[in-house]
Amino acid sequence: MPPAPADVLGPKPVDGGWGWMVVLGAHISIGFAYSTPKALSIFFKPIKEDLGASYSEIAWISSIMLAVMYAGGPVSSVLVRRFGSRPVVMVGGLMCGVSMVTASFGSSIVYLYLCIGIIGGWGLCFNLNASLTIISKYFLAKRPLANGLAMAGSPVFLCFLAPVNQYLLGHFGWRGSLLILGGMMLNCCVAGAVMRPVTQHSAPPKEVDQSNNTKSKGSRLKKVKTFADLSSFKDPGFIIYLVGNVMFIFGAYAPIVFLSAYAVSRGVEEYSAAYLLSVMGFVDMFVRPLTGLVANSKWVRPRIQYLFSFAMVFNGTFHLLCPLMRTYPLLVAYAVFFGVGFGMVFALIFECLMDLMGNQRFPSAVGLVTIIECFPMLLGPPAAGLLVDIFDDYKYLFFMCGGVITTGGLFLFVMNVYNYNRLEKANRGKDTEQNQNTVENQEQASSSEAQMELMNTAQPEPEPEHTKETR
Repeated sequence: MPPAPADVLGPKPVDGGWGWMVVLGAHISIGFAYSTPKALSIFFKPIKEDLGASYSEIAWISSIMLAVMYAGGPVSSVLVRRFGSRPVVMVGGLMCGVSMVTASFGSSIVYLYLCIGIIGGWGLCFNLNASLTIISKYFLAKRPLANGLAMAGSPVFLCFLAPVNQYLLGHFGWRGSLLILGGMMLNCCVAGAVMRPVTQHSAPPKEVDQSNNTKSKGSRLKKVKTFADLSSFKDPGFIIYLVGNVMFIFGAYAPIVFLSAYAVSRGVEEYSAAYLLSVMGFVDMFVRPLTGLVANSKWVRPRIQYLFSFAMVFNGTFHLLCPLMRTYPLLVAYAVFFGVGFGMVFALIFECLMDLMGNQRFPSAVGLVTIIECFPMLLGPPAAGLLVDIFDDYKYLFFMCGGVITTGGLFLFVMNVYNYNRLEKANRGKDTEQNQNTVENQEQASSSEAQMELMNTAQPEPEPEHTKETR
């Protein structure tokens, strides 16, 4: 599938310069956006004991947070178009900090749903979408590398937050830990401050005429269509991407949420169980930029959708194998391979969407994708927790997640083969039609020239003047 064209109407991406500072800010904001729902699982057991909740009820905390983060995509896209990425990320960081601080005073599981899930989820949504959008404005040729570096924030922060949260839990309890975590998340405001808008060359002033009112009305209609732009669903490549992505999201987060608890159930000490998330995050942080480099190569980038499907199958396969890993060394090996697969997927997940839709359509497309993904995001971890409550065994959640993700990866591979062949046939048909039109035009031109020559030959030449005078 050929990469989508760059912005035709927007400024040309600079592919460097201040863009690398923007990548650093996106690294921080995306790091908190993706790592916070995972790192909160460290507090689930004491929250469960303190509030008397079940595993499935506790799992709703991360699910609601992630679902709101994804569902708010269209709203975030509109705000980014209206105000730019900088203020949106700064407001998101403020909301994240407030959500954790207020949650530290919670006395019921519903209160945590409201504070962490809804308020915190909206803050993470603003951080994530605005950061992804501004990267697409600063980079084109180096965009896979920039996306890989920015998305590496998730494993870097997970590697850091998992042991820190375990340390804070041991010294301050889950309430004090949330209070401190809220202060840490205010650093997203600093990350947003470096996201300077792309400089655009001002156009020469134009004369004001009566058509301005019509143009302004048209622009308002365009903005309304941007909020709910459903034209992406006409693209078969987008539909294929969306189906595979939804299947991955359904099974992606439950293994992370329950990994520490699963290790403890196997007799692993709590601190060692928490370090499994750090191992995964440590591997993930190196895999993402490396995957970005591979995806940026001239051999892989034209077929980047295949690499994405392979990453999904790789990820799902090791979830299926996890129940066989009963000792701590084997669980560490699982965490390593989990980090490799998870890092590959998330280094490519938004790059593949940019490759399909292009920079101009990406903000609307990512809004549609995230709002649809909120449903599997909302249902995945609670469904896994329900399996644990029913069977009192964690292996079934790994079977469910691994099976769904692997199926999604195979679906992507098969359907992308079909879509690539369809596009190649369509391109060959266009080339053949253009060649036929060219031949026909040449034949018509030759025929016209021949007719002109015949007409010139048939006309009698005028007699010279001196011949007339002689007569």
